[in-house]
Amino acid sequence: MDATRQPSMRKAAFDHIRRLQSVHDQLTAADLAKGFVSDGQRFPLVNPQRGIFKPKEMEHLLSIRTVFPKPGARVWYDDQREVHGQIYSGQETIDYAFMGTNADVAENRWLREAMEQKTPIIYFLGVSPGRYEAVMPAFIVDWGAVACKAGVAFAADVTAVDAAPPVDAVERRYALRTVQQRLHQATFRDAVITAYRGRCALSGLPEPLLLDAAHIVADRNERLGQPVVQNGIPLSKIHHAAFDAHLIGIDPDYRVHVAERLLSQNDGPMLEALKRLHGGQLHLPHRNTDSPDRDRLAQRFDLFLAAA
Repeated sequence: MDATRQPSMRKAAFDHIRRLQSVHDQLTAADLAKGFVSDGQRFPLVNPQRGIFKPKEMEHLLSIRTVFPKPGARVWYDDQREVHGQIYSGQETIDYAFMGTNADVAENRWLREAMEQKTPIIYFLGVSPGRYEAVMPAFIVDWGAVACKAGVAFAADVTAVDAAPPVDAVERRYALRTVQQRLHQATFRDAVITAYRGRCALSGLPEPLLLDAAHIVADRNERLGQPVVQNGIPLSKIHHAAFDAHLIGIDPDYRVHVAERLLSQNDGPMLEALKRLHGGQLHLPHRNTDSPDRDRLAQRFDLFLAAA
């Protein structure tokens, strides 16, 4: 093991994940399986069978992973159930379960060593079956042999591989709020786009990389702004922008309305495609229970009418 390569290998792993995240909203199991390249050599990012991982070429822990269980699948560790709740409840740290109950097995020792060395790691947080949000740098800040759990905290500075662990409760809570926002966006987007089978509800565009999950009622609205599928519509980037600008409205009967400001203009095929939506019907999801909530649509449609 060449100790002089350790910082460059960790930086290569972090840089690789940042490049992936600049292209993909979430990472798939296939993305993680490809690993990363450092000095012309490819290394794994995860162990597909275990959540705690250190490449044999590295001295210290590289990543931990929490799998989002498939519906009806067995939940092996408590953190699979509880981590999202802990993040949303605003605790300073989240729990990460040991592998098994023997604190002295290699993987659990890696957690302890990461805490002692203040090693920045990557946390692959499951947001849906087979899909992950990479949160980094993360740090092991607690290690309990009796409870068989480690405590994980996040750095407020997410730009550097050599970021330091959060020094106090204020910094931990601040960093956790950023993770909350990312988790909210990731899980909401994935649920909405999946409900509509990966297609824009206005145009039918089937490319997920070009789709957003548009809120019907903004999430700052405590009563109706929850991140539930019924408060979301998958829209392509341009349709999302038009919806947010109240240039496109959707009434409670799922009819599409285009603002007169657009209808009165004549300027090429893109505008014409938007104008043709007027009077049409929203493409609804496969399950009726996932359809947009009519009360939310009514509230949003009032805003569209007021902006006319």
